[in-house]
Amino acid sequence: MANTEYGDISPRTAAFAAKEMLKRGIPYLVLEKFGQARPLASKSSKVQKFRRYNSLALATTALTEGVTPTAKQLAATDVTATLQQYGDLVTISDVIIDTHEDPVLREAAEVLGEQAAQSVETVRFNVLKAGTNVQYANGSARNAVNTEMTLAKRQNARQITSVVRSTPSYGTEAVAPSFIGLIHPDMDAVIRGFAGFVPTEKYGQLTPHEGEIGKVEDVRYMCSTIFSSIANGGATKGAMISTAGSVADVYTTLIVGRDAYGIVPLAFR
Repeated sequence: MANTEYGDISPRTAAFAAKEMLKRGIPYLVLEKFGQARPLASKSSKVQKFRRYNSLALATTALTEGVTPTAKQLAATDVTATLQQYGDLVTISDVIIDTHEDPVLREAAEVLGEQAAQSVETVRFNVLKAGTNVQYANGSARNAVNTEMTLAKRQNARQITSVVRSTPSYGTEAVAPSFIGLIHPDMDAVIRGFAGFVPTEKYGQLTPHEGEIGKVEDVRYMCSTIFSSIANGGATKGAMISTAGSVADVYTTLIVGRDAYGIVPLAFR
């Protein structure tokens, strides 16, 4: 299909122009829904601080009568989020707005809006996939991976029981307890091949999220092209997908529990 750039645009005269523009294929945005939303008030700071008190070591030694046990100190871990600005610019002359048969200004606004949402989603995904709590399908490092993921689990996380509503108020709504799996569409067939996979059309009373393909046990899987693979990041490919033809592409699958990450929107007042 031809690609028309609008930097030097002129009305089309060789053919009739349909009034309805072709729609762009855009991925669902899902990371916004499952983070711990903590809006930061405007005119206050660019930094939001999250705090977690660390677990104590287990007390497995019996107490001795009359002896006060040694006191322990609570330890906390602080995680800070610093707000940053992102943006882009499209130029359209007044001549184009006044004379072109396409609603160029409206389309530009929609394209920029889509770009903004996808850019934020990509930045968040890049931060999340850089985490250090990692399990590999095989081996002990990413460059050893050449095997598809399995159902093996090892976690102490709590299930998600509420999500952020798709409104500016950042209110929450209750959902059935579950973990959330974030996958690239290339992983769709792998997930559907797991024993016990339940597609969304068989959920019954359970309402699927946008982009959800189904669930396996207590993990509900969301699909988006934003959750990209690491091309040629693994070992010799075997049966895996490979961009270069010999080395496996590694797909990062994020399994998210409650309060796994924070979302910090700027709240104007």
